[in-house]
Amino acid sequence: MSGEDVRAADELEALRQLKARYCRFLDTKDVESWRDVFTTDVVVTLDTAVSTGGADPMTAPGLSGVDNFVPMVMGGLGNVATMHHCHTPEITLTSATTATGIWAMEDLLVFGDGRELHGAGHYHETYEKRDGTWRIKSLHLTRTILKMSGDFSADVANKLTHDN
Repeated sequence: MSGEDVRAADELEALRQLKARYCRFLDTKDVESWRDVFTTDVVVTLDTAVSTGGADPMTAPGLSGVDNFVPMVMGGLGNVATMHHCHTPEITLTSATTATGIWAMEDLLVFGDGRELHGAGHYHETYEKRDGTWRIKSLHLTRTILKMSGDFSADVANKLTHDN
């Protein structure tokens, strides 16, 4: 392998490690570490409905900045057991300091009263390397499956789909 191939392989592995930390820190509610996987000016877009076969994804208004996004998510998950898995990454290095990625995802939220939200979809992301460290610059969550069990009111279900 050439030196350039080794560098590219190292960068791709660093991006895979970044996404693994994203899931672990979110599920363990490690707020400060989770905050650190994002750029300060991160832009987040969340679809609130399944969007397959041309269905309307009901995209929520975008959130800008880690100071807006992190408290919104962590505030909604404080007493909820969560599982986030990401796999089958499609990562492209677009320059020495930028990249794009699409990750298949599955999440499960289990509430103390027995309600559950189980979903799947994709994270569409951009990354930026600053000061030698990769961070998530933008994130768009799309859903292919969204199953809720238990008594969810429309307002609660809407809030939950914004918290991932």
